[in-house]
Amino acid sequence: MSVDELSPGDLITRLPAAPELSERPWTVRWDALDEPAEQVLGRLLPPETAFTTSGSTGRPTVWHRTREQLVSEAGLLAALLEDARPEAVVSFAPPRHLYGMLASVLVPALLGVPVWYVPQFAQLPPTDHRRWAVMAIPWTFRILLSRTNWIDAAERLAFVHSTAVVPRSAHDLLSAAGDRASLTEIFGSTETGGVAHREWSPHNPPWHLFSDVEFGHGPDRPGAEDPLVVRSPRIARPGTGAPVAECRMDDHVVRLGDRTFGFAGRRTRLVNVNGRRLDLDLMEERLAGVLDCEDLACVPVLDPLTGEHFDLLIVPASAGAPDAEELRRALDRIEYRPRSVRTVERIDRSETGKLRRVQSARARPEGVDR
Repeated sequence: MSVDELSPGDLITRLPAAPELSERPWTVRWDALDEPAEQVLGRLLPPETAFTTSGSTGRPTVWHRTREQLVSEAGLLAALLEDARPEAVVSFAPPRHLYGMLASVLVPALLGVPVWYVPQFAQLPPTDHRRWAVMAIPWTFRILLSRTNWIDAAERLAFVHSTAVVPRSAHDLLSAAGDRASLTEIFGSTETGGVAHREWSPHNPPWHLFSDVEFGHGPDRPGAEDPLVVRSPRIARPGTGAPVAECRMDDHVVRLGDRTFGFAGRRTRLVNVNGRRLDLDLMEERLAGVLDCEDLACVPVLDPLTGEHFDLLIVPASAGAPDAEELRRALDRIEYRPRSVRTVERIDRSETGKLRRVQSARARPEGVDR
C-alpha cells in the first residue's frame, strides 16, 4: 500500500471525519514548515472539533473540544518526549479519535518532526531516522515484535501508550530493546482528555496528574478505592450542553498524595463474584501471556446465582483452540474460573483495542465449571 504524502492543510482540514485518514498510511513533513507550528495550527484548526466515544462503555456520545484545548494537551504530551529527542514520529493511533488526533497530528506538529501514520498491517516508515517517538495502541507491540529489523535499526524508541492496559507484547518488546526503549502511559478519556501520566515499569508506579489537572470534589478516604473526579480546563463540552470544569470518571483509584493515585480498575470492567472483586482487564492480560490464541476477552455477564460473573471468549489461533489442559493451566493463573468459555470467530473492538461486542459466539463443548 502506497503512502500518501500530505501537507498540513491537506491533513487537518479533513480531520477527524475522513475515513481514508484512518484507513490508509500517510506522512506529513512538519519539519518543513516555514512558520511556527502553533501559528499553522491556529489558522487550520476549527474553533471546535467533535469527537465520538468508542462505545465500549455505553452508547457512543459526542464531545466537543476547542482549538485551545487540543493544542494545550498536545503541548503537554510533547513535553513528555523532550528528553528522548525524537527525530521522527510513527503513529498507529487513528486520528478520528481524540488520542489519535493528538498523537498522530498535533504532537508531531509541535515537535517539528516528520510523522508517518501506520494503519494495521501497513508498511513501517524507512529507517532513515534513528530516534523515534512511537505513538502506540495495544496491537502496536505485537506488530513491531514481528518486524525486528526496524526495531534493531533504531537508536532510541520512546513509546507513548493510551486507552488500555499495557499488553504483554509491550513487556516483551521493551525487554528485548533494553535501554533503547521507554514507555510513557497516558491516563484519560474522550471527555477529560489526558488526566495523568507515568513512566511504565512492571512495578506498577503511581500516576501523576498533568500540571493543569486537579482532583475534584468527591470521596477522599485514605486507602479506599473511589471513583476518580478531576477538574481541568481541558474537559470537553458535551454534545448538547455547556462546558463543565469537573468530571466524574468511570475509573476507580486510590489517592496516594496531593497529585498522585493508583489505578484500581474501570467501573465497567470490575465484577463482584461471591464477594470477590475481579478486574477483567488484569485477568485478560494474564491469560493473553499464556494462551496461544488470536484474541481473547473476559466479558461481564449477569448470573442468576451470583448476580455478576464473567465469560471467557477465545478467538482460536491458526493451529486451533487451546486444549482442555492448556486452558486449565491458564485459568490457574487468574485463580478464578469463568462462568463459561466460548470460542468465537472474532471479538469486535474499537480501533484503539477496546471491547465492543461479540460476533458469532458459540459455547465450547468442554466448557468450564464454576
